[in-house]
Amino acid sequence: MKVRLHPILSDSHLGAQQASNQRQLSIAVAATADGDERNLPLNLCLVLDQSGSMNGRPLNTVKQAAGQLLERLGPRDRLSVVAFDHRAKVLIENQTASDIQRIRQRIEQLQADGGTAIDEGLKLGMEEIAKGDSETVSQIFLLTDGENEHGDNDRCLKLAQLASECNVTLNTLGFGSHWNQDVLEKLADTATGTLAYIAEPEQAAQEFGRLFTRAQSVGLTNAYLLLDLMPNVRLAELKPIAQVAPETIELPVQAEGDRQVVRLGDLMTDERVILTNLYIGQLAAGSQAIAQVQVRYDDPASGQTGLLSEALPVQVEVQAVYQPAPDARVQQSILALAKYRQTQIAETKLQQGDKVAAATMLQTAAKTALQLGDQGAATVLQRSATQLQSGEELSEADRKKTRIVSKTILQES
Repeated sequence: MKVRLHPILSDSHLGAQQASNQRQLSIAVAATADGDERNLPLNLCLVLDQSGSMNGRPLNTVKQAAGQLLERLGPRDRLSVVAFDHRAKVLIENQTASDIQRIRQRIEQLQADGGTAIDEGLKLGMEEIAKGDSETVSQIFLLTDGENEHGDNDRCLKLAQLASECNVTLNTLGFGSHWNQDVLEKLADTATGTLAYIAEPEQAAQEFGRLFTRAQSVGLTNAYLLLDLMPNVRLAELKPIAQVAPETIELPVQAEGDRQVVRLGDLMTDERVILTNLYIGQLAAGSQAIAQVQVRYDDPASGQTGLLSEALPVQVEVQAVYQPAPDARVQQSILALAKYRQTQIAETKLQQGDKVAAATMLQTAAKTALQLGDQGAATVLQRSATQLQSGEELSEADRKKTRIVSKTILQES
């Protein structure tokens, strides 16, 4: 596998007389096959909530969803299963997926009881995933339907940070309407995973399957975006870099000397799009390089680490008479990020008790979604705005669906 890297500026033209310019740099990055290559083996850990609130249909559908994943595992894949209520236990120790029938029988023994301690389950999940081979794709699927009332959310976030440092991707699945969306989103974002919403029990298999398909498409791991900025070019001070596809995530930036570094985690064969906000000072007329982008990554298939992709320059054309040259693809990325941030502002206003401002901002986000061509998000966001305008409260389900559509295109069943 190799890295495919494609940087594009929102407008590649600058005016030579302009003292300051703002540009967005979109960077599409993906793993691409270099010959006839097989999928990497998975090192998958399911961390499943079996608290009392999961009793009945919820837990039964989760068992079925987990059972369907078993059918998709190959002989090189590894699996472990952890169950938690207010305690946690290892149901299936990390092992190759050879004895599927025995694993299925163990999963069927899940029984709902007790409270919820997410951090206890996540801790055991990390211990099991660490037993897997380094030449695999390590992923945790964490499913819960409740608040972490018997646990510590700060400890959860520290475990997510540890997962990131250990090259483990953490995906979170919120089941029903009573889980903490802020906590599960932070966990997934910290460990470069994705947040999934299972509104109804019947959607469990669909969401498990979607995440599993994504895990199977991983070709390279432990990836970092390396961004070298030329003199007179700088990052925006506030939230300068975000991922905008396949879902929106604010990405932290670290400095390595004069270089800006962003952790990407796993690289899939499907593109991820990173959007960077740059400020560019006055430049002399002519073609000028303003930045260089590169990716550092590991290739589990070959056992090689710290590999470097080709370094690509980012060029601008500085004109004596400025003629705009906007790029439509980057404009779509800008809109995707705007939709997410507008919805975040609306949520903050709602938490402050300002329904009018929240509704106004949700309407703005709905219009942005329409500009994107995301009709599903526009419908959800406008519905939430209308409810607030009419004096109604947003239900927990409404709030969660609003958050999900702000991050990505809603996956309908």
